[in-house]
Amino acid sequence: MSSVQELVEAQPRPDTSRGKNEARRVRAKGRVPGVVYGAKKKTVAVTVDPKQISRILQSESGHNTIFDLQVDSERSKVMIVDWQYDPMLGKLLHIDMKRIAMDEKIRVKVPIHLTGEAEGVKSQGGILDQVLREVEIECLPADIPTHFDADVTALVFGTVLRVSDLPHSGKLKFITDDTQTVAHITSVKEEVAPTPEAVAEAAAAAPAEPEVIKKGKQETEEEAAAEESKEAKKPEAKK
Repeated sequence: MSSVQELVEAQPRPDTSRGKNEARRVRAKGRVPGVVYGAKKKTVAVTVDPKQISRILQSESGHNTIFDLQVDSERSKVMIVDWQYDPMLGKLLHIDMKRIAMDEKIRVKVPIHLTGEAEGVKSQGGILDQVLREVEIECLPADIPTHFDADVTALVFGTVLRVSDLPHSGKLKFITDDTQTVAHITSVKEEVAPTPEAVAEAAAAAPAEPEVIKKGKQETEEEAAAEESKEAKKPEAKK
């Protein structure tokens, strides 16, 4: 089960305390602004301890972790569904949490971890290509796996590890198409520098200048020559 025993105590914010300036004031006090919603209850604006939230996000189950959130006298099971970090400072800026009903199925994305050394890499000189890094599933909150371990030892050229091959119990259902490729073996194609002969052939095969342009250029030169001839034949004006 993707859960922690840690209790996160959130402080409610007034509905009017929204906007960037208010968010800055909250962070200046060492808290992080956020909201909690779901379970057919009112959305509540809150502030939380960024250290607690960071510990949850960095745990093995990450954002799929289910934990207790205390807001005043109300305690709920929640999950983190969205969060924002400052790209420069790496500080948590905002968090969205959703109330979870433990007896209702939910959809989540779970990471895929590849294990073992593929035979196609070890004896055939291929490269292991992981196409899919997470898979969407549906299950009860208590049955959410932290990750899927996929053994790639038997993979060789021509074989494919698919979503349906991931080890799982009957307690969950794949939402991602179970025929999708998770991993396979590929080869490296080296880029070969073109030979002088190939360069010459490419130049010869290049399209010639359009005929209409040549024709226009030729006519212009002929017209200029004709004008010069006319000027030469004109009688000199009498003085």
